[in-house]
This record gives sequence, structure tokens and C-alpha cells, in this order.
Amino acid sequence: MNLFKIFVVEDDPIYAKVLAYNLSQNPEYDVEVFSTGKDCISNLYKKPDLVSLDYSLPDFSGLEILTRIKEFDSSIPVIIISGQNDINTAVSLLKEGAYDYIVKDEETKARLWNTVKNAKVQSNLKNEVETLRQEVGKKYEISKGIIGKSKEMKRVFNIMEKALRTNITVSITGETGTGKEVVAKAIHYNSARKQKPFIVVNVSAVPAELIESEMFGHEKGAFTGADKRRIGKFEQANEGTIFLDEIGEMTLPMQAKLLRVIQERELTRVGGTDIININTRIIIATHRDLIKEVKKGNFREDLYYRLLGLPIELPPLRERGNDIIYLAKYFIEEFCKENQLDHYELSQKAKEKLMSYPYPGNVRELKAIIELAAVMAADSEITDDDISFSKHSEMGDLMSSELTLEEYNAKIIANFLKKYNNNVTDVAKKLNIGKSTIYRMKKAGVLA
Repeated sequence: MNLFKIFVVEDDPIYAKVLAYNLSQNPEYDVEVFSTGKDCISNLYKKPDLVSLDYSLPDFSGLEILTRIKEFDSSIPVIIISGQNDINTAVSLLKEGAYDYIVKDEETKARLWNTVKNAKVQSNLKNEVETLRQEVGKKYEISKGIIGKSKEMKRVFNIMEKALRTNITVSITGETGTGKEVVAKAIHYNSARKQKPFIVVNVSAVPAELIESEMFGHEKGAFTGADKRRIGKFEQANEGTIFLDEIGEMTLPMQAKLLRVIQERELTRVGGTDIININTRIIIATHRDLIKEVKKGNFREDLYYRLLGLPIELPPLRERGNDIIYLAKYFIEEFCKENQLDHYELSQKAKEKLMSYPYPGNVRELKAIIELAAVMAADSEITDDDISFSKHSEMGDLMSSELTLEEYNAKIIANFLKKYNNNVTDVAKKLNIGKSTIYRMKKAGVLA
């Protein structure tokens, strides 16, 4: 476990010892004491997580040291401890970036303890967010997050690489399930904006009367139910990327408002007057042919050309050849990892069956088919019998019906009983469940 490093900068040796002793009662803290500002500054290379700073030191003022610390690393919280109960001084230091201002009195130790604890919680949250962002970035590395070796996908990768060099708007088209959001995330997390937010708006999922508030935010009292200010998605994505999925579903009035925001690079919240400047990269996606929508009068031509940017067309899975098998193996591996299962192999007949299907649901459908096949497999090999396409077939209902968890479990157990000739012991072992569970479901008539 990494200890939370605290610098205590205090020229009174007795008071410094008291503060250090008090903080050291927490075994997660590593406390180091300095008597001068110079000593503190020269040791900043040790990267403290927090600095407790006496305002009046013999060599530098508290403001000078605060400035030096912030120049070294603006994220380090600095708590000023002072004998002066001066509100103007406190406000001034807080404006300069001090985390807190504590007056020396009988409550100092308790206040310092609580303030350090709060700062540590915030630091942990910040580190967790940064770690998560790095993990997400790794997940969406172009070479890892998007599987494909076909010439169609190589062409997509080539265009994606070009998208990383600039902040050009990217328009992604393709059938439902081809992976438009995955591509958008891969572009963001491999671009210069990867440390900034990636915000998704599914236009088709937001009611038309709420879309303006969703995207641009609103002020308190802007409309009935607006009981507080709300920051919109464009503001949330500032300095980062906003992904507008299913942009073709946007109404014409909203298209006009979006066009203005894109042109001016500024917005006004609903019910507000303040002009808010934004620097947000835009990536859009749609399964519609927007140029046809323009000709029909359903989409503004000027907005279309603003959003066209760098077009990326994702091919349907049925046109990607052996990518079907590459993807199937990838989904098997991921499913086994997530569920702590032994690895499964695809039989030759299973591969042939997978290659014969047109996949109207594209990559998303293939993933569902593979995960179901892994559940249904009797041993370490997925056979063609485990793969179900037709929603009317016995096990295809699992993918198309809305069942309860108990009903899903019953179908799975019934299928295994059929495969294992009603050998309850073998089925219980394979599914890692108790035999009594199967007998109970049989008795209750749950198992068909």
C-alpha cells in the first residue's frame, strides 16, 4: 500500500512535533517535517500528496511558498495554518489555490485531521478516475479494441489513424450493431483529448422536448420541473469529445440550434443569458443515409456539410469474411474471462455454420450468439449444435424472448439434461449447481 505523504512546514519545533505526532496516528500517513520554506521547496521532488504550511516562516511568506508549490504541481493540496484570524488574508490565499485556511487555536489539530482526511478522499477519487481513464484508453486501443483483418476493416483502420492527427469532426455510418460507438471511443482515447471527457448522447433515446436541455443544459426555473441548474452534455464534454449517436433522428428545429453552436463554438443554456464558450470535438453516427434525408427535407443541408468532416463507413459483418471467426474467438475468450470458465474451442462445423449466416444484427448479434453457445456447450468445444440463429428454434428463444432469470435458467438446465440424457449428476457438475436445485425445479414443473 502506498502511504499518503504529508509535508508539515512549521518553524516552531514544538508545534511541528505536535502536528506531526497527531497526523502520524493514522498508519496510512507518511509525515515529514521541515522548518523552512526552502527545505520544503527543495524536497518537492519527493512528490508529497499534501502540504501543511505555516503562513509565517523565517525565509518565505506563506503566499510565496504556496505559489512555488503550485508551480511545481498544481494538484498538490496546500493547507495554510496561521496565527492571523484575518478573513481577507484567508480569502486571498484560497483564491491563489490554497485547499484550506486554518487559524491556530485549540481546535487546530482536530480541524487539520479532518481536512487532511477529506483531501485524501478526494485524492483517492482523482487517482481512481485517472486509473479508470487509462484502463478505458487501453481497452480502446485501435489495435486491441477493434478486431478485424479483412481489407474492409484495414480501410477503416487507415481512416481512423487519420482522424487522430487533428480535431476534425468524424461522421460514422453503418448498419445497427456494426460498432459505431466502439470506433468513436477508439478515436477519442487515442487522440490528444484522451485525458478529457468522452460524452455520449443517443439522440433517438431523448424525447424531442428535452433534447435541447440535454445537450445545452438549462437554468433553474427555465421550465416546469427545472428546480436547479443543469450542465448540458456539450459543457460536460468541453476540451474532450461528444459523440452524437443516431444524429439522423434529430428534429429540424433542434438541428438549427445545433448548427449555431457548431458555427459559433458557444452556447446559452435554456432559460439563461450567459454565453458559454466550448471547445468540444464532435463525432456523429447514424444508420441512415443522411444525404437521402437531406433530399427528403428531413435533415438540413448546411448542418450535413458541417458534420460530414471525415467520413468512416463501417462494413456489415456479412462482408468481412474471416473476421467473423476472429471476432467469435475474441468473444469466447472475453466471456470465459468474465465468467471464470475454462477456454472453449470452436469445432470446424461450428466455424462453417458461423460463416454461413448473414448477421442482420452484425457484431452485436454475433456476440450474443457466441455467449449463448458458450453457455450451451457440453464440454470444452463449441459445436454447430450449440450455435443457434433462428429466433424460432428451441434455444434461439433465449436471444429473442424477454424471460425472467428463473425461466432462462430453466431453459439452460433443460438443454443440458437433454444433452446428458437426463443425468442430473453430470449436469449439476457441468453447471456448478446443486443436484437438489435440478430436482426441485423438476418437482415444481419448471423444467420442460
